[in-house]
Amino acid sequence: MLKFNRNQAVPVTASDYTEREMGKAIGGCSTKNTMNVPVYSPSELLDRINDLRRPWHKNYLAMYSSVWKGIVTDPVLMAVPVDDHLVHRSDGVFEVFKCLNGKAYRLAAHLERLQRSAAALGLKMPEEFPGMVDIIKAAVQAGGVRDVIIRLMISRGPGGFSTNPYECPASHLYVLIYKIKTPAKEEYENGVEIISSEVPVKTAFFANIKSCNYLPNVLVKKEAKDAGVDFAVTWDEEGFLAEGSTENIILVSPEREMLIPSFDRVLRGTTVLRVAELAQVLVDEGMLTAVRTAQIDRQTARACPEAMLCGTSLDVLPVAKWDGRPVGDGRPGQVARRLLELLREDVAKNEDMLTPMFD
Repeated sequence: MLKFNRNQAVPVTASDYTEREMGKAIGGCSTKNTMNVPVYSPSELLDRINDLRRPWHKNYLAMYSSVWKGIVTDPVLMAVPVDDHLVHRSDGVFEVFKCLNGKAYRLAAHLERLQRSAAALGLKMPEEFPGMVDIIKAAVQAGGVRDVIIRLMISRGPGGFSTNPYECPASHLYVLIYKIKTPAKEEYENGVEIISSEVPVKTAFFANIKSCNYLPNVLVKKEAKDAGVDFAVTWDEEGFLAEGSTENIILVSPEREMLIPSFDRVLRGTTVLRVAELAQVLVDEGMLTAVRTAQIDRQTARACPEAMLCGTSLDVLPVAKWDGRPVGDGRPGQVARRLLELLREDVAKNEDMLTPMFD
């Protein structure tokens, strides 16, 4: 387990336990061979393929893999080699974006960020990259569903279990297509509750790379779920607001400024960047006075009458309660509602940002 404080995470080590306690922790395992562990041949494992299916597999529609050099639609086959650096070192980058009504939203922006992230890690693009758009289209079509999430992952590739990146002969590409899951209608109507996380934020270098090392993000989400809510947001060691597990956060100040936490140690979300552009409409309408990034301390955050989360699957989700306190009057505000309308209209109708996935 980990104990969080503002400066460090302190692990509880094996030396903190007696031998007896360690024995209990591993379930009283003995060195005697009491289990008959099967060893399968490829054909025998293939015969068991139906036994390997799980209920959640129904959401997985298709996957392109550099391993297969093609697409599979059976979730049991949607696997990554165990010696891929993506698996044992989190050595890779990824992007996630949505496809609604058969059209991918902001595909070009996501591919550009994917390249930037890979370049920052000295990760070569896989040989399939020039045909990436065709591969994505083929995978979406193979999935047969028009409203999906598209996840792109580029790994250092397989080839060993050390930290040496040069043991991998070539980068690998994985394109996963799965069903989209969005918050319930009631959450947009009533707002959601969030908490402040104690998980330390990433350094600037890692915060601005969309790498596959998402352990801090996982712990932020765990902290939220353990507290009985769905979302948590982080603060840096100087007390400034950062981001959520996979979401950016937006505030509206008493002066009607739309405030986005500075991107120094926050990922530049493609959705929040687009929302900031769309928010200029609200400035023109007089609903907002300005749109800007800022270093936001707790006092400033508590004074804001509106807060909202922003991300690929959320769009713009209003926050009604934060650390047990109501945000504003505890109901979604006008800015959140208007931004949600503008973004959803953009996703549905802005042909300049939509890439058809079906002919």
